Amino acid sequence: MSQPIRLQFPPRDARAELQTRLQNAPFQHAEALLSGYDLLQRLHDRGVLDLLRGALGSSDRVLSIVVDAAKTPEAINATRNLLILSKVMFTLEPALLEDVVTAVPNSLAQAKEQKPLSLRQLFKKMCSHDTRRALSVMLGVVESFGKSLGSLGSVGRGL
Repeated sequence: MSQPIRLQFPPRDARAELQTRLQNAPFQHAEALLSGYDLLQRLHDRGVLDLLRGALGSSDRVLSIVVDAAKTPEAINATRNLLILSKVMFTLEPALLEDVVTAVPNSLAQAKEQKPLSLRQLFKKMCSHDTRRALSVMLGVVESFGKSLGSLGSVGRGL
């Protein structure tokens, strides 16, 4: 009858494996290490490391200041408003927002170069299709804002 072959592996030395990997690391990652050293030197030159060291040393005090500032009604409202504004920004089409971003500086530059429009020229611009479309949008926003102000006023009076 055949006998089973006993397979015995030598015991694994995890510390020796780690030591070997550590010794080979500077050669395998030389470029990354040099880049990291360069970044550390720049942070040191700008005083960022000293600032971080000070912040870590007084982390309890810094944390309590941040928490106290975040608990204020203004900070809570600012956070809520930021979330609501981000919803608005996410729903806008990028092309529309890009057109607005380019139109504002162009309009300001034209306003600096030109003399103000006459009343007749203003009225003519107001009658254009594009101006009426933009005014319709702005009036819709203003109307909605007015409705919300009215509902806030009736809540405040207890009606």
